[in-house]
Amino acid sequence: MNFDNLLAPGRIGKLSLRNRIVMSPMGSNLSEPDGHCSERIQAYYEARARGGAGMIIVGVAAIAWPEGACNPNQVAISGDEFLPGLSALARRVKRHGCAAAIQLQHAGKVAVRDIVAGRPMLVPSIPPVDKGEMIETLTEQETAAFVKSYTAEGAKVEYRVAQTADLQRLVEQFAQAALRARQAGFDGVEIHAGHGYILSEFLSPHVNCRQDEYGGSLENRARLLQEVIRGVKLRVGSDYPVWCRIDATELRIEGGISYADAVATAMLAEQAGADAIHVSAYANPASGAAFTEAPLVHQPAGYLGYAQGIKQKLSIPVIAVGRIEPEEGDAAIASGKADFVAMGRKLLADPDLPTRLRQGRPDDIRPCIYCYTCVSRIFVNDHVRCAVNPATGFEYETVVSPAEKPRKLLVVGGGPAGMEAARIAAQRGHQVRLAEQGRSLGGTAFFASVVYPENGRLVDYLKQQIAGSSVELDLGVKVDESYLDSFRPDAVIVATGARRDAPDIPGVDQDNVFSGDEMRGLMTGHGAESARSKLAFWQRWALSLAGSLGITRNAALLARLSHVWMPLGKQVCIVGGGLVGAELAEFLALRGRKVSLIEESGKFAVELPLVRRWRLLEELKQLSVVMINHTRLLRVSGRQLAIDCQGSEVEIEADTVILASGACGDLSLAERAREMGYETHVAGDCDGVGYLEGAMRSAHQVATAL
Repeated sequence: MNFDNLLAPGRIGKLSLRNRIVMSPMGSNLSEPDGHCSERIQAYYEARARGGAGMIIVGVAAIAWPEGACNPNQVAISGDEFLPGLSALARRVKRHGCAAAIQLQHAGKVAVRDIVAGRPMLVPSIPPVDKGEMIETLTEQETAAFVKSYTAEGAKVEYRVAQTADLQRLVEQFAQAALRARQAGFDGVEIHAGHGYILSEFLSPHVNCRQDEYGGSLENRARLLQEVIRGVKLRVGSDYPVWCRIDATELRIEGGISYADAVATAMLAEQAGADAIHVSAYANPASGAAFTEAPLVHQPAGYLGYAQGIKQKLSIPVIAVGRIEPEEGDAAIASGKADFVAMGRKLLADPDLPTRLRQGRPDDIRPCIYCYTCVSRIFVNDHVRCAVNPATGFEYETVVSPAEKPRKLLVVGGGPAGMEAARIAAQRGHQVRLAEQGRSLGGTAFFASVVYPENGRLVDYLKQQIAGSSVELDLGVKVDESYLDSFRPDAVIVATGARRDAPDIPGVDQDNVFSGDEMRGLMTGHGAESARSKLAFWQRWALSLAGSLGITRNAALLARLSHVWMPLGKQVCIVGGGLVGAELAEFLALRGRKVSLIEESGKFAVELPLVRRWRLLEELKQLSVVMINHTRLLRVSGRQLAIDCQGSEVEIEADTVILASGACGDLSLAERAREMGYETHVAGDCDGVGYLEGAMRSAHQVATAL
């Protein structure tokens, strides 16, 4: 594709944009605790501007900071003292030919910083209590960080119902913030009227129970938004671009905003002078799983239909958002479903996405795998980061520069950590050989991509980057002392992954018990000798046929085949409820297996990013996976499993048992290489299980330091 529509110039009011790709105003938590925009947030946004976006919308600037703020490191735009940092940020975005805008926000009933400070939160009326499971799945460490956001010694949740004077002040704060944005050099402002913040609270009949001119009918509930738009326009001038973000609907909220409400609100916003409408959505904030329905949708192009319907009623542009791939975004603009496409997570994964599209290199775009690492960090008081792009959130200190002295490097292990280390090292000018014991690259991530297909996009990207680089590949080899001495590298990077020791449990050597490594070996055709010996002849033949047809080397084909046949019984017990076990449970349940998942600790899937964990655990419940915590396996005897469930011995049945626990670091090769006198570095899970984000980050750090 040439992406002519997505890359075509566009206009919002008097503002001209070089293309239709807009960086979505995701909160980053990258400002300073005092609200100022320093180097780290400036470098973060500049990277996306340099990468070719048409416009950057700086996320959630607090108009009344510290009042009405929701994050501990939120951008402030409530006073002139913030102008120097805001001005520097706008300049750094605009010097790359990218338009700079900023989103204006007051958090209302979710103004967490007000709780911490002991201030009552401004609301249209006392909000109802929404019930959900958000807190239940958090670890103790996460709970401490999460709760810290909401509490301080002696603080409690209090509300203050807005009076007329409060609303007049609020309109003035939006207007003053917009004027400040213009003075700082921003090309336009977005008024945040969605996602449960103050303006959306007035729009929502679930929250807004007022009996005055600001409550009741949709026209009354939208009155404050109209007043804000008019107040802003009056202050900054009619030619200055001003638009708003609204919710197309409120999900899992009884009596919330309906789509009909959203269409009418968009029309009222246009009447008030809005230059565009940005169409998002919202869901019950007490439900963790709902967060992946809105505002951070997991369904591809989940809100595009909403944007299309709203656009049909307006004469101003519509910005669509919500997991829209470039191909679909281009088609949406061509067919008139939207005028602009906002991207958030994609531009965290690859800031250069627009430039790569313009250069005709879409295959070189580092893919987002929708693992929710980015926003999960915000929930626990950290700043934004990305599992596949270690530089995200660290742009101010991360530089990939040519090596001072090119060296001869050996990278051992062809998983994500090994491929990333080899790729970066070669990019810096080193002579790199990548040695992998298997017949193809990918490592454990290849099998993970069978279970969670989005992982496969990263594996494919890294493989392609290796193929197009100067990295020398050596597949199907075991790196030992003789290999090291024959190659004689200047330095070795060991990225061989974790070791999985078999538990000392009676019966785990039976034919119906498979370790995680054996399962991976069966599915991929590599290292499956011990597992194959447990199968019947016809099962071994079927797996050999799949291998000869290339199915075991193609994650997508393997995933499809697994719907038809797998060498597993109908009742499966997975021992170990961490990331591997939980994702495998979903995979098998979707393929008709009755799955039990047992875990020694009290929590499941704690290695997954928090938001992804919320989503997965709800899906396991919907698939009727039996999840038993505080439980350990005692012994296996045929189909009978004895388990210790909270101090009581219980027997359960399973045709197949899968051991998905016991992963630990494995530094044996690194230690041997050091003993032989080689400069040795480690990356990925061999130095302690850090999963994908940890693997990519450690690989990047090692490769940029050599």
